[in-house]
Amino acid sequence: GRLLEMDVADLCFQGPQERLSLTVFTQIAVLTVDIACWEALREAAPMTPEVMAGHSLGEYAALYAAGAVTLDDVFPLVKARAEYHQRAVPVGVGAMAAIVGLTRERVDAICREASSPGTVVALALQNSSNQLVVSGHTPAVDAAVEMAATAGALQAVRLPISVPCHSRLLDPTAALLAERLRSVTFEDTAVPVIPNCDPEVFYTRDRATALLTRQITSPVRWQETVERMVALGVDTVIEVGPGRILSGLSKRIHRGLKLLNVEDAASLKKTADFLNS
Repeated sequence: GRLLEMDVADLCFQGPQERLSLTVFTQIAVLTVDIACWEALREAAPMTPEVMAGHSLGEYAALYAAGAVTLDDVFPLVKARAEYHQRAVPVGVGAMAAIVGLTRERVDAICREASSPGTVVALALQNSSNQLVVSGHTPAVDAAVEMAATAGALQAVRLPISVPCHSRLLDPTAALLAERLRSVTFEDTAVPVIPNCDPEVFYTRDRATALLTRQITSPVRWQETVERMVALGVDTVIEVGPGRILSGLSKRIHRGLKLLNVEDAASLKKTADFLNS
């Protein structure tokens, strides 16, 4: 609360939902739970991961956990990022949609067909080989949803998100964030952290500002991120934070992974018992 001048615990536990649904408060609440779960796990089962990664906003929690950024910096930074998102595009101008059951190549082709001068849609997230999200101007996103359904997608549906995340519509947001990042001192990570926008490299002190700026408008390449982990020899993945969405995605990408998570007292005990055994 001191860093953000708000009662973050009250926000997380009491909401209300209408407040939590606003981008600024959503991002602050998720980051808070991510970091709290990480600190609880670190206390219950001291260990050093082989590698870390975070999905979109989760990348900030991963950078904190890896020692690249301090608590005093990461919360104000994420608050600023969320505020830039919230005011970037007027409500109704941009949209996002999930497409399940088509290949990336087919979705890319649909996005090209659905786009026109001044109205664009493009890939925003590749969560697995056939679970993708597109983002852009609302008319182009709607056209892509219709085309995907016609092409045989198992699911093609608009998401309840007003901000077209990970799209070029957020170029102004990226410019604002780049300026804000200049005031943050990053350190080299104690554990390698794989960036969403370029899974072939790792975060370093010198790369952090550029990578976090690129993340705003670049697709989240989660499938490639998990594949990079497996290539590095990872056989166990621990999801830290609310929910188990990333665990499900990771299982689809590589069925041989052992999956654990930390989101509450019960899951913390189970994961800590495994790590301490």
